Amino acid sequence: MTFETKDQPSMDQLGYAPNRLTPVRFVLAFGVVSMLADMVYEGARAITGPYLATFGASAGLVGFVTGFGEAVALVFRLGTGRLSDRTHRYWALSIAGYAITVFAVPLMAASQAFWQVAVLIVAERFGKAVRTPARDTMLAQASVEFGRGKAFAIHEALDQSGAMVGPLIVAAMIAGWGYKAGFAVLAIPGALALLTLGWIRRAVPQPAAYEHAHRVSNPQRDIDLSRLPHQFWLYAAFTALSMLGFATFAVLAYHQVVTHLVAPALIPVSYALAMGAAALAALGSGYLYDRVGLRGLIVALPLAAVVPFLSFSNSPILVWVGVVIWGVAMGIHESTLRAAVADLVPPTLRGTGYGIFTAAYGLAWLAGSTAIGVLYSYSLTAVVAFTIVTQCAALVPFLVLTKSAPDRLA
Repeated sequence: MTFETKDQPSMDQLGYAPNRLTPVRFVLAFGVVSMLADMVYEGARAITGPYLATFGASAGLVGFVTGFGEAVALVFRLGTGRLSDRTHRYWALSIAGYAITVFAVPLMAASQAFWQVAVLIVAERFGKAVRTPARDTMLAQASVEFGRGKAFAIHEALDQSGAMVGPLIVAAMIAGWGYKAGFAVLAIPGALALLTLGWIRRAVPQPAAYEHAHRVSNPQRDIDLSRLPHQFWLYAAFTALSMLGFATFAVLAYHQVVTHLVAPALIPVSYALAMGAAALAALGSGYLYDRVGLRGLIVALPLAAVVPFLSFSNSPILVWVGVVIWGVAMGIHESTLRAAVADLVPPTLRGTGYGIFTAAYGLAWLAGSTAIGVLYSYSLTAVVAFTIVTQCAALVPFLVLTKSAPDRLA
């Protein structure tokens, strides 16, 4: 799968301002932004449920608000992805999305009513929908030279390190000063994220110049730039089926609490452990993807299949091991799976591709996690069977994909 580059104009002719960072440094710098932003919203997500309960919300109402927020984060990417392709305003969309998030979360500390917190939770998720397709498009543009697997792995590792530190900071603040202090302190990494993002914007005005220079030096052709290829749809099907059998951490934490296998105060610690494992796994899977292509992604299927055997057991040791395995699978899902999208769609439709991919990924995950939660109430055997069936089903489009994908990816 290659791209037509015959008779392409120079970067000067296109009006590209010079980028002052190398592609690697650009990815690293953007990883720092995501790390700081993850400290903000992952720190908040660790306590939004209990915080809503302080306003008298029921478990069902908490589930509705957080579920609606996730739906907003996923479905709206279909529109923001297409918008980024049509306008090429990648920086504007990324900055706006991050700004919405880092302002919404600390404002929860000043909320005086349930509805105010609920609006801010949904606003934070909307910010993620706004920025993600545009941000991933810029990362894909910068990664063409040194490897998309490595680029998305580095970004995800830094991202997950923030997801690990944020909940720990919030837990410390809550222990001393309460929930409002936990939200308020997140204004600090939020401000640093926006400052860093502004600096990168000035240093790299046109990330597309990275990819343009590479394509001029390596002219290739033979792809329809007007539509998403069938390999992309196979890949989306594989990803959706895989995520259909992958429980969210909330379901794992529920089992830990109701069985008294893990003390409630240690739940954020177990989540931080999972995020640490995800960061390391992202680095390993990214390098593997650059070496062997799509075939390296098959490891995500057995990892997802083994999670319920461990995480829903009655052994504290196995539960903690299950948390680590869940984190490893999560690291692959949120890094290398994103990298492959950039290789499967033409540059002109990359935002659209990311929007469709993340929506399919997330909606399948929400549906599957709901199913796993319902099955959990009846039988753990049913949970295990459901997980194995979904991972086996995901293998079908995966095998078809690897046979039809370009040699450089298969």
